[in-house]
Amino acid sequence: MDRIAEFRKWKVQCLSKADLSRKGSVDEDVVELVQFLNMRDQFFTTSSCAGRILLLDRGINGFEVQKQNCCWLLVTHKPCVKDDVIVALKKANGDATLKFEPFVLHVQCRQLQDAQILHSVAVDSGFRNSGITVGKRGKTMLAVRSTHGLEVPLSHKGKLMVTEEYIDFLLNVANQKMEENKKRIERFYNCLQHALERETMTDLHPKIKEKNNSSYTHKKQRNQEKAHGQCITKGNDKELENDDHDDIGINITIFPEDY
Repeated sequence: MDRIAEFRKWKVQCLSKADLSRKGSVDEDVVELVQFLNMRDQFFTTSSCAGRILLLDRGINGFEVQKQNCCWLLVTHKPCVKDDVIVALKKANGDATLKFEPFVLHVQCRQLQDAQILHSVAVDSGFRNSGITVGKRGKTMLAVRSTHGLEVPLSHKGKLMVTEEYIDFLLNVANQKMEENKKRIERFYNCLQHALERETMTDLHPKIKEKNNSSYTHKKQRNQEKAHGQCITKGNDKELENDDHDDIGINITIFPEDY
């Protein structure tokens, strides 16, 4: 069986399985994005989260316990208010922690080139911690993720360690991160549609593709020459302008065939 046929079969098998996530369904804010990717021959999604605010009770030795073993006191994919957190905190017996977890998406790609397209779109959309993994038999996965998360302990052994005013402040920060998260998802979805549309057009018109590739090569050479002549200080100044200070290079991990 050739790789394309194998990928197609694997995709059908994976998408036909039941959703085993805690929620049991795709989050509302990423439904269209997930459906769009799954309709493309070269992609399918394996997991996703639109971003959420969590209140976890980690037990007495909380920071040594994995999230899967925690008690979920509160979880929402929408902005959160202080009263909801205060009520949920009353159920905590151990070390309660407030978290904001940003959008994450795992996509299996038919080939490395497809993953590189998604990676470029993700980085341009603000998800600068995204990376590509090539595993057994050339299976290629892209993880779209960001680093603008938040994790703050609120109680210890069931006792609240902060003021309600501070909780209100934290929620304002978390809600702002949620709003930024939503904007990045929308930007990623819009840019992805345009990128794949351009890719389809170049596949249909080989001469256009050849011209684009030639232009890209010359542009890349010019950019490399320009970058070589710039001082380190300017590069550092530009890096400080990034809101996440993430590494925007393509992160590709290659595993051996027997991995």
